[in-house]
Amino acid sequence: MSSILPIVDAAKRLSSARRVVIKIGSALLIDSKRNAIREEWMECFIADVVECKKRGQEVVLVSSGSVALGRRVLRFPARPLRLEETQAAAACGQIRLAHIYQEALAKKGQIVAQILLTPADTEERQSYLNIRATLRNLLSLGIIPVINENDTVTTPTNRYGDNDRLAARVATMIEADCVVLLSDIDGLYSADPGIDPAARFIPEVHALTSEIFDMAGDSRSGFGRGGMRTKIEAARMALNGGCALVISHGDVLRPLKQIEQNCRCTWFIPDCSPAAARKTWIAGSLNPRGALTIDEGACQALKKGRSLLSVGVKKVEGEFNRGDAVTVLSLKDEELARGLVAYNSAEAQKIMGCRSGKIESILGYTGREEMIHRDDLAML
Repeated sequence: MSSILPIVDAAKRLSSARRVVIKIGSALLIDSKRNAIREEWMECFIADVVECKKRGQEVVLVSSGSVALGRRVLRFPARPLRLEETQAAAACGQIRLAHIYQEALAKKGQIVAQILLTPADTEERQSYLNIRATLRNLLSLGIIPVINENDTVTTPTNRYGDNDRLAARVATMIEADCVVLLSDIDGLYSADPGIDPAARFIPEVHALTSEIFDMAGDSRSGFGRGGMRTKIEAARMALNGGCALVISHGDVLRPLKQIEQNCRCTWFIPDCSPAAARKTWIAGSLNPRGALTIDEGACQALKKGRSLLSVGVKKVEGEFNRGDAVTVLSLKDEELARGLVAYNSAEAQKIMGCRSGKIESILGYTGREEMIHRDDLAML
Protein backbone atom coordinates (compact mmCIF):
# COMPACT_ATOMS: atom_id res chain seq x y z
CA MET A 1 0.00 0.00 0.00
CA SER A 2 1.25 3.45 -0.89
CA SER A 3 2.24 5.65 1.99
CA ILE A 4 0.75 8.70 0.24
CA LEU A 5 -2.97 9.27 0.58
CA PRO A 6 -4.99 9.69 -2.64
CA ILE A 7 -6.55 13.09 -3.18
CA VAL A 8 -10.14 12.96 -1.94
CA ASP A 9 -12.76 15.65 -2.50
CA ALA A 10 -13.56 17.35 0.81
CA ALA A 11 -17.22 16.38 0.60
CA LYS A 12 -16.28 12.68 0.30
CA ARG A 13 -13.67 12.44 3.05
CA LEU A 14 -16.20 11.11 5.54
CA SER A 15 -18.27 8.95 3.21
CA SER A 16 -15.18 7.29 1.72
CA ALA A 17 -13.63 6.37 5.09
CA ARG A 18 -13.59 2.65 5.83
CA ARG A 19 -13.54 3.02 9.62
CA VAL A 20 -14.88 6.09 11.47
CA VAL A 21 -14.68 7.19 15.11
CA ILE A 22 -17.32 9.77 16.08
CA LYS A 23 -17.12 11.82 19.27
CA ILE A 24 -20.32 13.32 20.64
CA GLY A 25 -20.02 16.14 23.16
CA SER A 26 -22.22 16.50 26.23
CA ALA A 27 -23.59 19.86 25.09
CA LEU A 28 -25.04 18.19 21.98
CA LEU A 29 -26.50 15.21 23.75
CA ILE A 30 -27.97 16.93 26.80
CA ASP A 31 -30.58 19.70 26.83
CA SER A 32 -29.13 22.19 29.33
CA LYS A 33 -32.56 23.55 30.29
CA ARG A 34 -34.25 20.20 30.88
CA ASN A 35 -31.10 18.27 31.80
CA ALA A 36 -32.34 15.47 29.55
CA ILE A 37 -31.44 13.82 26.25
CA ARG A 38 -32.28 15.85 23.13
CA GLU A 39 -34.55 13.26 21.53
CA GLU A 40 -34.91 14.82 18.06
CA TRP A 41 -31.17 15.42 17.71
CA MET A 42 -30.43 11.88 18.87
CA GLU A 43 -32.88 10.37 16.41
CA CYS A 44 -31.33 12.28 13.51
CA PHE A 45 -27.80 11.41 14.60
CA ILE A 46 -28.71 7.72 14.77
CA ALA A 47 -30.10 8.00 11.22
CA ASP A 48 -26.67 9.28 10.13
CA VAL A 49 -24.89 6.40 11.86
CA VAL A 50 -27.20 3.83 10.28
CA GLU A 51 -26.56 5.35 6.85
CA CYS A 52 -22.82 4.93 7.41
CA LYS A 53 -23.37 1.29 8.35
CA LYS A 54 -25.55 0.62 5.31
CA ARG A 55 -22.79 1.69 2.94
CA GLY A 56 -20.37 -0.69 4.63
CA GLN A 57 -18.52 1.63 7.02
CA GLU A 58 -17.40 0.54 10.48
CA VAL A 59 -18.43 3.01 13.18
CA VAL A 60 -17.22 3.60 16.74
CA LEU A 61 -18.95 6.12 19.01
CA VAL A 62 -17.10 7.95 21.77
CA SER A 63 -19.82 9.62 23.77
CA SER A 64 -19.82 12.10 26.62
CA GLY A 65 -22.86 12.55 28.82
CA SER A 66 -22.64 10.05 31.67
CA VAL A 67 -21.69 12.60 34.34
CA ALA A 68 -24.31 15.09 33.12
CA LEU A 69 -27.01 12.42 33.21
CA GLY A 70 -25.87 11.08 36.57
CA ARG A 71 -25.76 14.43 38.32
CA ARG A 72 -29.37 14.98 37.27
CA VAL A 73 -30.40 11.64 38.81
CA LEU A 74 -28.47 12.39 42.00
CA ARG A 75 -29.73 15.99 42.08
CA PHE A 76 -26.31 17.49 42.60
CA PRO A 77 -26.31 21.32 42.75
CA ALA A 78 -25.19 23.42 39.77
CA ARG A 79 -21.54 23.83 40.78
CA PRO A 80 -18.26 22.07 39.94
CA LEU A 81 -18.43 18.52 41.31
CA ARG A 82 -15.94 17.09 43.77
CA LEU A 83 -14.04 13.99 42.63
CA GLU A 84 -16.22 11.57 44.59
CA GLU A 85 -19.35 13.27 43.24
CA THR A 86 -18.08 13.01 39.66
CA GLN A 87 -17.40 9.31 40.17
CA ALA A 88 -20.85 8.73 41.65
CA ALA A 89 -22.52 10.69 38.84
CA ALA A 90 -20.58 8.71 36.22
CA ALA A 91 -21.59 5.40 37.82
CA CYS A 92 -25.27 6.35 37.76
CA GLY A 93 -25.17 8.09 34.39
CA GLN A 94 -23.16 5.55 32.41
CA ILE A 95 -25.80 2.85 32.59
CA ARG A 96 -28.41 5.35 31.42
CA LEU A 97 -26.22 6.59 28.59
CA ALA A 98 -25.56 3.05 27.36
CA HIS A 99 -29.26 2.26 27.50
CA ILE A 100 -30.08 5.35 25.44
CA TYR A 101 -27.74 4.24 22.65
CA GLN A 102 -28.79 0.60 22.90
CA GLU A 103 -32.47 1.45 22.63
CA ALA A 104 -32.05 4.00 19.82
CA LEU A 105 -29.86 1.76 17.66
CA ALA A 106 -31.84 -1.42 18.34
CA LYS A 107 -34.82 0.24 16.64
CA LYS A 108 -32.67 0.37 13.51
CA GLY A 109 -31.50 -3.24 13.82
CA GLN A 110 -28.04 -2.35 15.14
CA ILE A 111 -26.24 -4.08 18.02
CA VAL A 112 -24.31 -1.97 20.54
CA ALA A 113 -21.40 -2.84 22.82
CA GLN A 114 -20.14 -0.73 25.72
CA ILE A 115 -16.47 -0.20 26.59
CA LEU A 116 -15.14 1.98 29.42
CA LEU A 117 -11.49 2.99 29.25
CA THR A 118 -8.82 4.72 31.32
CA PRO A 119 -5.42 6.01 30.12
CA ALA A 120 -3.76 2.99 31.74
CA ASP A 121 -5.91 0.69 29.59
CA THR A 122 -4.60 2.25 26.38
CA GLU A 123 -0.98 2.72 27.47
CA GLU A 124 -0.14 -0.62 29.12
CA ARG A 125 0.93 -2.93 26.32
CA GLN A 126 -1.09 -6.05 27.11
CA SER A 127 -4.25 -4.07 27.87
CA TYR A 128 -3.75 -2.10 24.66
CA LEU A 129 -3.54 -5.32 22.63
CA ASN A 130 -6.61 -6.80 24.31
CA ILE A 131 -8.69 -3.65 23.75
CA ARG A 132 -7.53 -3.40 20.16
CA ALA A 133 -8.42 -7.04 19.49
CA THR A 134 -11.82 -6.64 21.15
CA LEU A 135 -12.68 -3.54 19.15
CA ARG A 136 -11.59 -5.06 15.86
CA ASN A 137 -13.58 -8.21 16.57
CA LEU A 138 -16.70 -6.21 17.46
CA LEU A 139 -16.38 -4.21 14.23
CA SER A 140 -15.90 -7.37 12.17
CA LEU A 141 -19.18 -8.64 13.63
CA GLY A 142 -20.98 -5.45 12.58
CA ILE A 143 -21.40 -4.20 16.16
CA ILE A 144 -21.17 -0.51 17.10
CA PRO A 145 -18.93 0.03 20.16
CA VAL A 146 -19.91 2.94 22.40
CA ILE A 147 -16.88 4.13 24.36
CA ASN A 148 -16.46 6.52 27.25
CA GLU A 149 -13.76 7.28 29.78
CA ASN A 150 -14.30 5.29 32.97
CA ASP A 151 -14.90 8.28 35.23
CA THR A 152 -15.93 6.00 38.08
CA VAL A 153 -12.27 5.07 38.73
CA THR A 154 -10.17 7.80 37.12
CA THR A 155 -8.53 10.57 39.13
CA PRO A 156 -7.28 14.04 38.10
CA THR A 157 -3.77 12.60 37.60
CA ASN A 158 -4.91 9.51 35.69
CA ARG A 159 -7.47 10.55 33.13
CA TYR A 160 -7.85 11.79 29.58
CA GLY A 161 -10.13 14.49 30.96
CA ASP A 162 -11.96 14.85 27.66
CA ASN A 163 -13.32 12.59 24.97
CA ASP A 164 -11.62 14.44 22.10
CA ARG A 165 -8.26 12.88 22.92
CA LEU A 166 -9.86 9.57 23.84
CA ALA A 167 -11.52 9.42 20.41
CA ALA A 168 -8.19 10.08 18.69
CA ARG A 169 -6.47 7.45 20.83
CA VAL A 170 -9.11 4.87 19.96
CA ALA A 171 -8.81 5.80 16.28
CA THR A 172 -5.07 5.14 16.24
CA MET A 173 -5.56 1.85 18.10
CA ILE A 174 -7.89 0.47 15.43
CA GLU A 175 -6.32 2.28 12.45
CA ALA A 176 -9.42 4.33 11.71
CA ASP A 177 -9.44 6.52 8.61
CA CYS A 178 -11.39 9.42 10.10
CA VAL A 179 -12.25 10.97 13.45
CA VAL A 180 -15.31 13.22 13.67
CA LEU A 181 -15.46 15.64 16.61
CA LEU A 182 -19.03 16.90 16.86
CA SER A 183 -18.80 20.01 18.97
CA ASP A 184 -20.42 23.33 19.83
CA ILE A 185 -18.18 25.15 17.35
CA ASP A 186 -17.88 24.66 13.60
CA GLY A 187 -14.10 24.46 13.45
CA LEU A 188 -10.81 26.22 14.08
CA TYR A 189 -10.49 30.00 14.01
CA SER A 190 -7.44 32.24 14.21
CA ALA A 191 -8.91 33.56 17.48
CA ASP A 192 -11.97 32.97 19.63
CA PRO A 193 -14.87 34.12 17.38
CA GLY A 194 -16.98 34.79 20.47
CA ILE A 195 -14.49 37.49 21.48
CA ASP A 196 -12.94 38.60 18.19
CA PRO A 197 -15.46 39.22 15.35
CA ALA A 198 -12.56 39.42 12.89
CA ALA A 199 -11.39 35.88 13.70
CA ARG A 200 -10.44 34.01 10.51
CA PHE A 201 -11.90 30.57 9.87
CA ILE A 202 -9.38 27.80 9.02
CA PRO A 203 -10.95 25.19 6.69
CA GLU A 204 -7.94 22.85 6.38
CA VAL A 205 -4.80 22.11 8.36
CA HIS A 206 -1.95 20.03 6.94
CA ALA A 207 0.70 20.68 9.61
CA LEU A 208 0.31 21.38 13.32
CA THR A 209 2.56 24.36 13.83
CA SER A 210 2.98 26.44 16.99
CA GLU A 211 0.76 29.03 15.31
CA ILE A 212 -2.07 26.51 15.12
CA PHE A 213 -1.75 25.68 18.82
CA ASP A 214 -1.76 29.40 19.64
CA MET A 215 -5.18 29.66 18.04
CA ALA A 216 -6.71 27.25 20.55
CA GLY A 217 -9.02 28.49 23.30
CA ASP A 218 -11.10 26.95 26.07
CA SER A 219 -14.56 25.41 26.05
CA ARG A 220 -17.49 27.77 26.69
CA SER A 221 -19.87 24.85 27.11
CA GLY A 222 -21.66 24.36 30.40
CA PHE A 223 -21.16 20.60 30.19
CA GLY A 224 -18.00 19.66 28.28
CA ARG A 225 -14.49 19.59 29.71
CA GLY A 226 -12.66 19.94 26.41
CA GLY A 227 -11.87 23.16 24.57
CA MET A 228 -10.23 23.86 21.23
CA ARG A 229 -6.80 23.02 22.63
CA THR A 230 -7.87 19.46 23.41
CA LYS A 231 -9.20 19.18 19.86
CA ILE A 232 -5.86 20.28 18.45
CA GLU A 233 -4.09 17.77 20.67
CA ALA A 234 -6.53 15.13 19.45
CA ALA A 235 -5.72 16.14 15.87
CA ARG A 236 -2.01 15.67 16.56
CA MET A 237 -2.64 12.14 17.83
CA ALA A 238 -4.82 11.34 14.83
CA LEU A 239 -2.39 12.74 12.25
CA ASN A 240 0.49 10.80 13.80
CA GLY A 241 -1.59 7.70 13.16
CA GLY A 242 -2.36 8.64 9.55
CA CYS A 243 -5.97 9.42 10.42
CA ALA A 244 -7.92 12.46 9.20
CA LEU A 245 -9.86 14.47 11.78
CA VAL A 246 -12.71 16.92 11.32
CA ILE A 247 -14.16 19.43 13.78
CA SER A 248 -17.76 20.27 12.96
CA HIS A 249 -20.70 22.01 14.62
CA GLY A 250 -22.87 19.14 15.79
CA ASP A 251 -25.85 21.22 16.91
CA VAL A 252 -27.74 20.57 13.69
CA LEU A 253 -30.04 17.77 12.60
CA ARG A 254 -28.20 15.05 10.62
CA PRO A 255 -24.73 16.37 11.60
CA LEU A 256 -22.80 13.72 9.66
CA LYS A 257 -24.83 14.34 6.53
CA GLN A 258 -24.04 18.04 6.86
CA ILE A 259 -20.31 17.22 6.79
CA GLU A 260 -20.81 15.07 3.70
CA GLN A 261 -22.56 17.99 2.05
CA ASN A 262 -19.47 20.12 2.60
CA CYS A 263 -20.69 22.24 5.48
CA ARG A 264 -18.39 24.68 7.24
CA CYS A 265 -15.89 22.60 9.25
CA THR A 266 -12.15 22.21 9.76
CA TRP A 267 -10.30 19.19 8.35
CA PHE A 268 -6.91 18.04 9.61
CA ILE A 269 -5.30 16.09 6.79
CA PRO A 270 -2.57 13.45 7.34
CA ASP A 271 0.22 12.87 4.85
CA CYS A 272 -0.04 9.06 4.93
CA SER A 273 -2.57 6.29 5.51
CA PRO A 274 -3.20 4.65 8.93
CA ALA A 275 -1.55 1.43 7.74
CA ALA A 276 1.54 3.28 6.49
CA ALA A 277 1.80 5.28 9.72
CA ARG A 278 1.59 2.10 11.78
CA LYS A 279 4.25 0.35 9.74
CA THR A 280 6.54 3.38 10.01
CA TRP A 281 6.07 3.28 13.77
CA ILE A 282 6.86 -0.44 13.90
CA ALA A 283 9.91 -0.11 11.66
CA GLY A 284 11.52 2.91 13.26
CA SER A 285 10.09 3.71 16.66
CA LEU A 286 10.22 0.40 18.51
CA ASN A 287 13.29 -1.39 19.86
CA PRO A 288 13.18 -5.10 18.95
CA ARG A 289 13.12 -7.43 21.96
CA GLY A 290 14.08 -10.53 20.00
CA ALA A 291 14.50 -12.09 16.56
CA LEU A 292 12.86 -14.73 14.39
CA THR A 293 14.86 -16.46 11.67
CA ILE A 294 12.69 -17.72 8.82
CA ASP A 295 13.11 -20.04 5.84
CA GLU A 296 13.15 -19.07 2.18
CA GLY A 297 9.49 -19.90 1.64
CA ALA A 298 8.46 -17.55 4.43
CA CYS A 299 10.76 -14.85 3.00
CA GLN A 300 8.97 -15.03 -0.33
CA ALA A 301 5.58 -14.95 1.37
CA LEU A 302 6.48 -11.78 3.26
CA LYS A 303 7.67 -10.09 0.08
CA LYS A 304 4.25 -10.81 -1.42
CA GLY A 305 2.53 -9.03 1.49
CA ARG A 306 1.52 -12.12 3.46
CA SER A 307 1.69 -12.83 7.18
CA LEU A 308 4.45 -14.78 8.90
CA LEU A 309 3.24 -18.23 9.95
CA SER A 310 4.85 -20.39 12.61
CA VAL A 311 5.69 -23.10 10.07
CA GLY A 312 8.22 -20.79 8.42
CA VAL A 313 10.11 -19.92 11.61
CA LYS A 314 13.40 -21.78 12.05
CA LYS A 315 14.92 -20.04 15.08
CA VAL A 316 13.75 -17.88 18.01
CA GLU A 317 16.11 -15.56 19.88
CA GLY A 318 15.66 -13.26 22.88
CA GLU A 319 12.96 -12.95 25.52
CA PHE A 320 9.80 -11.13 24.50
CA ASN A 321 6.12 -10.92 25.34
CA ARG A 322 3.09 -10.98 23.08
CA GLY A 323 2.88 -7.70 21.22
CA ASP A 324 6.58 -6.88 21.49
CA ALA A 325 8.57 -5.86 18.42
CA VAL A 326 10.92 -8.45 16.98
CA THR A 327 13.32 -8.52 14.05
CA VAL A 328 12.69 -10.98 11.21
CA LEU A 329 15.89 -12.47 9.75
CA SER A 330 16.65 -14.64 6.72
CA LEU A 331 18.74 -17.80 6.94
CA LYS A 332 21.64 -15.61 5.79
CA ASP A 333 21.12 -13.39 8.85
CA GLU A 334 19.78 -10.50 6.74
CA GLU A 335 17.23 -8.22 8.44
CA LEU A 336 14.05 -8.46 6.37
CA ALA A 337 11.38 -6.89 8.54
CA ARG A 338 10.19 -5.90 11.98
CA GLY A 339 6.87 -6.82 13.46
CA LEU A 340 4.71 -7.23 16.53
CA VAL A 341 4.72 -10.89 17.49
CA ALA A 342 1.52 -12.69 18.52
CA TYR A 343 3.22 -15.06 20.99
CA ASN A 344 5.79 -14.74 23.75
CA SER A 345 9.28 -16.19 23.27
CA ALA A 346 8.57 -19.43 25.15
CA GLU A 347 5.44 -20.08 23.09
CA ALA A 348 7.23 -19.16 19.86
CA GLN A 349 9.93 -21.73 20.67
CA LYS A 350 7.29 -24.42 21.05
CA ILE A 351 5.35 -23.75 17.85
CA MET A 352 8.15 -22.74 15.43
CA GLY A 353 8.20 -25.00 12.40
CA CYS A 354 4.65 -26.21 13.11
CA ARG A 355 1.58 -25.61 11.02
CA SER A 356 -1.07 -23.27 12.40
CA GLY A 357 -3.56 -26.10 12.84
CA LYS A 358 -1.35 -27.70 15.50
CA ILE A 359 -0.92 -24.60 17.69
CA GLU A 360 -3.87 -25.42 19.95
CA SER A 361 -2.68 -28.95 20.68
CA ILE A 362 0.84 -27.68 21.47
CA LEU A 363 -0.05 -24.67 23.62
CA GLY A 364 -3.36 -25.83 25.02
CA TYR A 365 -5.34 -22.86 23.73
CA THR A 366 -6.41 -21.40 20.40
CA GLY A 367 -4.06 -18.57 19.52
CA ARG A 368 -3.68 -16.55 16.36
CA GLU A 369 -2.93 -18.40 13.14
CA GLU A 370 -0.06 -16.00 12.38
CA MET A 371 3.18 -15.57 14.28
CA ILE A 372 3.14 -11.99 12.96
CA HIS A 373 0.08 -10.70 11.11
CA ARG A 374 0.80 -8.72 7.94
CA ASP A 375 -0.88 -5.64 9.48
CA ASP A 376 1.73 -5.77 12.26
CA LEU A 377 4.69 -6.30 9.91
CA ALA A 378 6.95 -3.65 8.34
CA MET A 379 9.30 -4.74 5.58
CA LEU A 380 12.72 -3.09 5.64
